[in-house]
Amino acid sequence: MLGPECRIQGDHWEAVAASGKGGSGRLLVRDAGIPARPWAGPMHGCQAQRSPALALLNAGWVSSTAPLSPARSDRTSLGPRAADLCTSSRAVSRPTGYMENSVSYSAIEDVQLLSWENAPKYCLQLTIPGGTVLLQAANSYLRDQWFHSLQWKKKIYKYKKVLSNPSRWEVVLKEIRTLVDMALTSPLQDDSINQAPLEIVSKLLSENTNLTTQEHENIIVAIAPLLENNHPPPDLCEFFCKHCRERPRSMVVIEVFTPVVQRILKHNMDFGKCPRLRLFTQEYILALNELNAGMEVVKKFIQSMHGPTGHCPHPRVLPNLVAVCLAAIYSCYEEFINSRDNSPSLKEIRNGCQQPCDRKPTLPLRLLHPSPDLVSQEATLSEARLKSVVVASSEIHVEVERTSTAKPALTASAGNDSEPNLIDCLMVSPACSTMSIELGPQADRTLGCYVEILKLLSDYDDWRPSLASLLQPIPFPKEALAHEKFTKELKYVIQRFAEDPRQEVHSCLLSVRAGKDGWFQLYSPGGVACDDDGELFASMVHILMGSCYKTKKFLLSLAENKLGPCMLLALRGNQTMVEILCLMLEYNIIDNNDTQLQIISTLESTDVGKRMYEQLCDRQRELKELQRKGGPTRLTLPSKSTDADLARLLSSGSFGNLENLSLAFTNVTSACAEHLIKLPSLKQLNLWSTQFGDAGLRLLSEHLTMLQVLNLCETPVTDAGLLALSSMKSLCSLNMNSTKLSADTYEDLKAKLPNLKEVDVRYTEAW
Repeated sequence: MLGPECRIQGDHWEAVAASGKGGSGRLLVRDAGIPARPWAGPMHGCQAQRSPALALLNAGWVSSTAPLSPARSDRTSLGPRAADLCTSSRAVSRPTGYMENSVSYSAIEDVQLLSWENAPKYCLQLTIPGGTVLLQAANSYLRDQWFHSLQWKKKIYKYKKVLSNPSRWEVVLKEIRTLVDMALTSPLQDDSINQAPLEIVSKLLSENTNLTTQEHENIIVAIAPLLENNHPPPDLCEFFCKHCRERPRSMVVIEVFTPVVQRILKHNMDFGKCPRLRLFTQEYILALNELNAGMEVVKKFIQSMHGPTGHCPHPRVLPNLVAVCLAAIYSCYEEFINSRDNSPSLKEIRNGCQQPCDRKPTLPLRLLHPSPDLVSQEATLSEARLKSVVVASSEIHVEVERTSTAKPALTASAGNDSEPNLIDCLMVSPACSTMSIELGPQADRTLGCYVEILKLLSDYDDWRPSLASLLQPIPFPKEALAHEKFTKELKYVIQRFAEDPRQEVHSCLLSVRAGKDGWFQLYSPGGVACDDDGELFASMVHILMGSCYKTKKFLLSLAENKLGPCMLLALRGNQTMVEILCLMLEYNIIDNNDTQLQIISTLESTDVGKRMYEQLCDRQRELKELQRKGGPTRLTLPSKSTDADLARLLSSGSFGNLENLSLAFTNVTSACAEHLIKLPSLKQLNLWSTQFGDAGLRLLSEHLTMLQVLNLCETPVTDAGLLALSSMKSLCSLNMNSTKLSADTYEDLKAKLPNLKEVDVRYTEAW
């Protein structure tokens, strides 16, 4: 195989010297009636540091082929001008000599290697109308590159001409096969060698749309070898999509399209720039779903993309599959989304009435049971009767059932013209609106297929963290979240996230930022997606409380937004919710006395709640005893002490006066933070060379706000925990020596801790 130094681009022939090597040669012109006159001097090729096109000299004339693009003309740069060897610019010199007119590739009648006796070495003979041109290279390798490049370009022009005006398709098919064979057997190494035939066939198909199904399949099979290592052009993707839609059970889909789609998914593909490749992948998967085995075939395809091992070796497969799924699910609701201006707004649905407006619908809008009450003002909310609104948009029907009452919070905001947030729009409860969406048969099949793929993706342990991260922003339209079938099917994926013990997975159940809804809100009681009695909600709370989210902030959020569901589930004996209520009492989350009494009554109504409440009371009594004035002001634990040793020590006496505690070189972990936060007078804490981590640091930052000295030298804390220290405004001395502190976190801490005077950041990134 010849190297990539010889390239064919556009309509030009470009011979480029090998990288780091020079080239030399001569140009001899033999015209009708004019003897050949070689130039006596050497022809120097590309300089090593430039690696530009090889220069050709003729009687003192220098002509250089610059880097070429498909948009240029079909002429070699052999003209009566002298050109610089640089590829980005050309310098004109002596305008006299032979080759005053450029030679187009289409004008080359023949290309031959000179082989007769006494012929100049390493020469090519180009036959053109009215004469011949001899090109002499520096060596046989360069000469062969020139030869194959010119041969290739000459043949490409031939096939372009033949296939531009097809008459008999059997002849066209034969020419396509010959073109493919030529590309596969060419010794040239360049992307354009395989792309040029695909572009020719793509243009041919775009200009001839009345082909039979058999002609479709014959052309696809003919170009299949070129698709193994090349993406199909956009027009060819349209052709493939049409075939998948019209003949999903064709063997071409399985045998030819499968390796093409696998290559698309495995490579770093930007579907934003190549949307037709994504559409082709989408139509291919739908074609697989139309086979007799249906989703079993799709499942095997997903398995083949993941691979037999526990870790997928192709990092781009999952993001590409998710992008295809999201686009397909969006397309199911696209028609309704486009007609959103013609349907009742989500705010109007929430308020339980169709507000009068001046909109002129472009799609049919049909209201069942029309009455003056249906278009009345907010007073409709208080009327005790049931009505329904059906909005028809082609295949999509939205039915709204309204009950007689509404939440005061929703009623209060009815007069606000601003668009409500997602949860307000889609709130589902016995006292709020319920909304169901009915899709057409084809959209329903598409939705079922791609939601099932998301469920399959969530079953792979190595894919679940990335999948959770991709779905955390809730990248679905509001119409999909209002569709009962969609949220019911997607519940399996959310359940898989809630069951995963890895924090990077279940933390994605929460919203990406404050003020934005997450899956935790959507699938909690009162949320649009909740279709059970709170089992999934309890599961999510349990896994979140078991990680680093056992904090006041999380409990405050539950108390403000989900206290009712928590009390209901605790009343039914859910142990996680019982623990939540006990923690709310222990951390004084609830200020209202009546609410506290109601929580206590709820806890005492079940055996598990009564037991845990009694344990809470015991801890509170011990805490009050511990916080009594008295005991030592300084305490140092022996080395190799554990969390259990610290707990046993602190429970044995009163430490209300303890101000200085040293746990250096012990085996304590973040678990001991539960006991440290009960030391109200603590001002200095030494955790040098312990296993105290981020979770414990976050808990300390919420409770020990008066801490002044903290030693974290040689502890496993990271930026995630160190950032929480910004709330400890009393810190004067902080030792972060030999931790995973970053420079950005260090700068952030310095800005937020005004009293910080002594800082040790040696052997960190911030040092």
